[in-house]
Amino acid sequence: MTLLREAVGHTLRDVAREARVSLGYLSEVERGQKEASSELLNAICEALGLTLSSVMTGVAHEIKSRESAKLSVVDAA
Repeated sequence: MTLLREAVGHTLRDVAREARVSLGYLSEVERGQKEASSELLNAICEALGLTLSSVMTGVAHEIKSRESAKLSVVDAA
């Protein structure tokens, strides 16, 4: 989430305020220390001017790419 936030030029404080979540909690979510509910993820996406579906699609593509890379390594062995 940090990369998306930085890519659209928002500070952590901006997103926390817009998503109506504490700065500390959002920071923990970004660092992977807390898991966000679907409602919070949607609020964060809205604060970033993104749709939840576009973010999830990007995540799915990233996961698929990593899985393909792992399979390639296993096949090569």
